[in-house]
Amino acid sequence: MKKASGFEIVAARCWNLLNEGKPFTPIFTVAVFALYHLGSWGDASFWTRFGLGLLAALPLFALYFAYDFPLFLRNYLWLPLVAALVLWRDAPLHLGLYALGIGLFLFFTIYFWGTFYYHLRIGTSWWNFKRFWKLVLKNSDSTSGNAQEQLPKVLLLLFVVDTAGAKWADKAAAVTDFGWGAYACFLAAIAVYAWVLHRNLFDWKPKEMPGRTAPVERPRRQADGKVFVLVIDGMRKDRFEEANAPFLKKWRAEGTEYTQMETVYPARTVVCFSSMFTGTYPREHGITSNMVWKLGIKVESIFDSLRKVGKRGRLLGIAHLIDSMGDDVESVTAVMHNDKADRNIMERAKLIMEEQNPDLLVVQFIATDQTGHSMGALYPEYRQKIEEADVLIAEFAEWLEARGDADGATFIVCADHGQADGIGGHGHLDEGERYVPFFLYGPDVKRGVKVDVKQSLVSVAPTLSYLLGAPLPSHSRGPVLTDAFVTADAKKRGTV
Repeated sequence: MKKASGFEIVAARCWNLLNEGKPFTPIFTVAVFALYHLGSWGDASFWTRFGLGLLAALPLFALYFAYDFPLFLRNYLWLPLVAALVLWRDAPLHLGLYALGIGLFLFFTIYFWGTFYYHLRIGTSWWNFKRFWKLVLKNSDSTSGNAQEQLPKVLLLLFVVDTAGAKWADKAAAVTDFGWGAYACFLAAIAVYAWVLHRNLFDWKPKEMPGRTAPVERPRRQADGKVFVLVIDGMRKDRFEEANAPFLKKWRAEGTEYTQMETVYPARTVVCFSSMFTGTYPREHGITSNMVWKLGIKVESIFDSLRKVGKRGRLLGIAHLIDSMGDDVESVTAVMHNDKADRNIMERAKLIMEEQNPDLLVVQFIATDQTGHSMGALYPEYRQKIEEADVLIAEFAEWLEARGDADGATFIVCADHGQADGIGGHGHLDEGERYVPFFLYGPDVKRGVKVDVKQSLVSVAPTLSYLLGAPLPSHSRGPVLTDAFVTADAKKRGTV
């Protein structure tokens, strides 16, 4: 399987400017206004008006970038738009401008993204738009495809750019009441409004562990085996239960399952992986979305900890993860038919074991997540990808056993996040995203145990440190998942 090329890595970063909702909002607003006035580009007065309009809208751009409006909070985005239309009801409404904005948004999300892009990248049908429009309208996540969040933002911003620019470029314009004073009060009201909403209604963000991970003495084990973390990206917990996945469910029954394993906020892939393998939260490791403005995590990772004791870990995943974990990532190209993606990833994992023989191997399976993004998580195709991952992991485990790499090894199977119903499908933590499948299997793992206490994916890194005899990463906060492991005394007594 090919590595991600340099071009693909750069292209992925550029795509995230349009994929992630926060950078998309200003980019799309500016593009729509410029295209609507394409015939005026040669007129210097147009650029004066455009510049003044953007200057007026700049505080709004900043507010919308600073504040998320997740899940039901997006409904409150319509009130500022209605308030602006009432306050400046005498302003001329260029309906063609707003129609162009809505039309381009629907074209970009439903056809360009949902059909053309996914057909070229992963081979979805040219008819995918027939389903994709439903995902755009029902979307609950933090991507640009969230129509219920993006449309009220963009329409208000277009109104401000258009109205303020016209007024302030021509003081004789008819909009006599769009002055700096009135507009400043309007902006202040929106800022207070957003602050009050988030302080009082945004109450589903997971609580952080208050302190650092408490060191846990590692008991003597019979063998220092390898550790494999198999991440089925975007696998919903309920859909896993529905899937015909006999191998993984056998491992789960014969190992230890954490039934209330919670992901982090925002539940975006690069954010979740960064938290899993540093043991801490986005505010500390610095990765707050798939759009990574400054490359590299700010804290130590489990890979750094392993190097301190002369061990090696590798993370096999898509190009996005390089932005966070850098050279510890073995990249795979994400430009391939989705039916081949996980098979190719598994073959690459075998090659890494043969050539590098790491002590820790993390493998990201991407087909389930990509199917959820492109076709929806509540359709049969999504469940089918979970079932295909089950077959591939069974094959990989058999291959490892034949090589002797499974002797004394511990396997962790999990998802980085679930998926909601809609394009992108994850980020804002609705019921399909928040809790993920998570279980461990191996000779030192307790058999047939279910732990129902709420845990967090930030426990992955400290647990890996415990298993591999490495120091805790510098900013690790999650507790070691000691409930899962057999003690040396219990082994001697034969009680497990």
